[in-house]
Amino acid sequence: MRGLSHGFGLLLLPLMLAAFPYIAGGPLHAQCKVEWTFGIPCMNVYLELVTQIKKWTNADNCVNGGEKCLYTLKSANKHFIVAQHTTPVHKYVDDLTFKLSSSFDKAACYVSGFSVSEVWYAVFDYGTNYCNLHNLIEGSGLDKVSGYSESTNNFNCTQYSTANCTIY
Repeated sequence: MRGLSHGFGLLLLPLMLAAFPYIAGGPLHAQCKVEWTFGIPCMNVYLELVTQIKKWTNADNCVNGGEKCLYTLKSANKHFIVAQHTTPVHKYVDDLTFKLSSSFDKAACYVSGFSVSEVWYAVFDYGTNYCNLHNLIEGSGLDKVSGYSESTNNFNCTQYSTANCTIY
């Protein structure tokens, strides 16, 4: 009987690990996934995001607090943008990606953004990964374009509901 219960426990372990994010209510590592819709062509969205990342490369914009600085553009094309953000105080690095997809008539752009902490032990981030993405959208003015919408939640985005992007 002992062998049967031990084997059953081994079968349950992968199921329990797979279910943990659902039980915990979010990702197991500090990260954030956000989906946006913009009522403008993707080329415009691409140009605005790349311009904003380049505008916030140095620490000047964070002298009075916040983290709207220290972005680095790693690579970019009209479909995919890769960048990094370094927190000004502790120098933590987060990897950012933006995947851009045009609507059938190219009048709208769908963007999937992802930010993840490079630090392996980061679990909670006070919404920093959300703010990494949100600050670029807001800073570029893309949150003001027609057809703008944003979709995420605490399951897809660590501590999204408590994020304070004036700090992070």
